This record gives sequence, structure tokens and C-alpha cells, in this order.
Amino acid sequence: QVKVEESGGGLVQSGGSLRLSCTAFLLNLENYAVGWFRQAPGKEREAVACISSRDGRTDYVDSVRGRFSVSRDGAESTVYLQMNSLKPENTAVYYCAAEAVEGCEGTWSEEYDEWGQGTQATVAS
Repeated sequence: QVKVEESGGGLVQSGGSLRLSCTAFLLNLENYAVGWFRQAPGKEREAVACISSRDGRTDYVDSVRGRFSVSRDGAESTVYLQMNSLKPENTAVYYCAAEAVEGCEGTWSEEYDEWGQGTQATVAS
């Protein structure tokens, strides 16, 4: 059974960094667009970033652009979300998701089939 899994969450101080990882079982992430999403307490889930399978092109929500970076490690079929200069408002459960398409067009409408269970990232003030 296909499984997508996040790891790397934790507790950091404001201004700190976390690197989240997204891996998959029975699914080669190299062939999938991978999106990162988050859901903060009391808020709806929102798309944060995406990396395409076509050419590794990335896209970000404006609130994280310049602070967050998404990348792939092809050898390990892993996608990372590097989060720098974290703020308390970035506290959320972060999810990765995979879709067998080339581009990130479906990210902002959350058109993904394979979702992980999420990893908690908490930023203390």
C-alpha cells in the first residue's frame, strides 16, 4: 500500500530553523509533484510550497517566500522543506502530498491523491 510520510517536526525558538522530510513507500517521488501544506490550530489547511517533477521548479505562498525552500534528493527519493527564520505564526501541522503530475498547478487547490499524516512544528516566542 502506498504511504507518504513526513518527519522532522519539533519545537524551535522564534528565528530558528527546521527541515522537514517527505518520503514514500511504494512510490517514487521523483515522478511526482510534491506539495507541502500546513494547518494551524483553528485554521483551514493551506498550501505552502511545491516542487514539480518536470524540472524541479518550485513555488511558494507569499508568506514563506524567501524563508522556506523545497528541494529534492533524487538518490533517496526524498523531498525536503527547509524552514528558516521561523515565526510563532508558522506553528502548524505540516503535511506533504504527492500527485502523479509534472507541475505544481494543482497545489493551490490541493489536488493531490497521496497524503501523509503530518508532523507538528511548534515555534516558541
